[in-house]
Amino acid sequence: MSGTDTRADADGTTAEVDTLEILLIEDNPGDARLIQEMLRGTEELAQRVSSDESAGRTPEITRENRLEDGLETLEGSPIDVVLLDLNLPDSEGLQTLETVHDESGATPIVVLTGVRDQQVGVQAIQRGAQDFLVKDEVTSELLVRTIHHAIERARQERERRRQREQLEALNRLNRIGHDITHAVITTETRADLEQQVCDRLAESDAYRFAWIGGVNPGSDRVVPKAAAGIEEGYLDAVDVSVAEDDATGQGPAGTAIRTGSVQVMSDIQSDPEFEPWREEAIERGYRSSAAVPIVHEDLVYGVLNVYSESPRAFEGPETTILARIGDVIAHAITAIERKDALVSDAVIELEFRVEELARPLIRLSSEEECTIAFEQLIHGDETLLAYGSAHEVDQDAFQEAVDETDGFGDVRFLAVRRDAFEFELVAPAAVSLFETIATHGGRVQSATIDDGEFRFVVELPRGRDTRQMIELIKEQRDDVTYLAQRTRERGDRNDSGSSSVLEDDLTEKQRAALETAYFAGYFDWPRESTGEEISERLGIAPATFNQHLRTAERKFFDSVLGEQ
Repeated sequence: MSGTDTRADADGTTAEVDTLEILLIEDNPGDARLIQEMLRGTEELAQRVSSDESAGRTPEITRENRLEDGLETLEGSPIDVVLLDLNLPDSEGLQTLETVHDESGATPIVVLTGVRDQQVGVQAIQRGAQDFLVKDEVTSELLVRTIHHAIERARQERERRRQREQLEALNRLNRIGHDITHAVITTETRADLEQQVCDRLAESDAYRFAWIGGVNPGSDRVVPKAAAGIEEGYLDAVDVSVAEDDATGQGPAGTAIRTGSVQVMSDIQSDPEFEPWREEAIERGYRSSAAVPIVHEDLVYGVLNVYSESPRAFEGPETTILARIGDVIAHAITAIERKDALVSDAVIELEFRVEELARPLIRLSSEEECTIAFEQLIHGDETLLAYGSAHEVDQDAFQEAVDETDGFGDVRFLAVRRDAFEFELVAPAAVSLFETIATHGGRVQSATIDDGEFRFVVELPRGRDTRQMIELIKEQRDDVTYLAQRTRERGDRNDSGSSSVLEDDLTEKQRAALETAYFAGYFDWPRESTGEEISERLGIAPATFNQHLRTAERKFFDSVLGEQ
């Protein structure tokens, strides 16, 4: 609030010194000169007003003759205290005080009165002045003490008001948190939950607007999913991302998602990180904001953004409550997603294109107008077995393309028809990618080379963090492009439990033995592959393969026939 002045030190150098800014609004030259003389050069006022923020400050007096000029000074300069004569050329009586009080806000006012105006002075205190002085009775000591007390009382009032407002804000947020917790218990879907959260926040007079956004899979953009309050096209007008090297990712929403902590913009008009959205926000009356990450363990669901028309609306303990609300929302979404996974066979499919893996086969599909489909990928101890079919292509041409492909090994032809054949292919080059996907809860559902493109589809359970999977795959191979996301129903559940035994009861090696035997034609008649050939592919002894296969068969048939 204070201004600055310069003071010459003993060695002749100058230093910047804080000043105590006093505005004297007095039209009587004699009274004004007396007040100025009493304050000029006094060290006592600086010593009395000696809080950390004002220690060492010297008085600087600005005098105005008219109320109009005094109001202009108040508006344009930082003032610590106003000394006000009530009877001015352009204003008289208590109306003068009321006008200054309305304009000065929390700046303390000391009223100057005549001897016969003491009752007016008392009324002035009742109407907002900190104190009053009778001009003919003023001494230097009394003036200093009065100014000191006025500034201190005003400071204490500001602190009490700040504490009261903070307590009200905490109580309000706690009530909102309680209501959101109740919504968690009664809400069936994630979309309904997110909308109820925004609605409840926007109902409060303290908050002007709230919205929840999620990161769009395959990009860095944060897209709105639910909103409530005074939006007026704001979400269409702004662009928000999580990209650390982009200005649109440096704001509260992007930073909250990256760091997992609440981000507060205390003053949208001045906080530099809010620059890309400032104009649109101010136009809609947003003065401060908070971005709350919605994260559970390694699942990033999105970010809750709340806006207030008051600056510094989200400070101190409020951020702790907001973080707790974000945790409640994240846990609720997790519970909803898990419940949906139990009652539904829906899965998420992510489709990708890979440029450099198997270039000779990609070229073959374009030149021969053929289709190569990988229907099953099985991870052995040291390699990856791919079982699939090729259509409208000669075996020799296919064999030649495989031989030219780095990272692809032996190929065996299992069944040959007039216009197609089935094959088994060793693909060590894809092992690392396959392991990354499997380790994070996904599986390669299919892969196809067609019309000069190699595409593969990754299947994930509902509720998994699709963006994390996309980033992991891109980190594994820089020639991968994310194409699409879709939800698919896997079909009716098998009441016999055969699908669950494959997923839950078999060990990885037992499942690999069973699936390899099936897709390699071991169960066909005549057999397309022998036990020795399959065990060689899996890198295990024939006896070990036979043991894994028999155990897997017994578990599978127990699940199908055991309760018949």
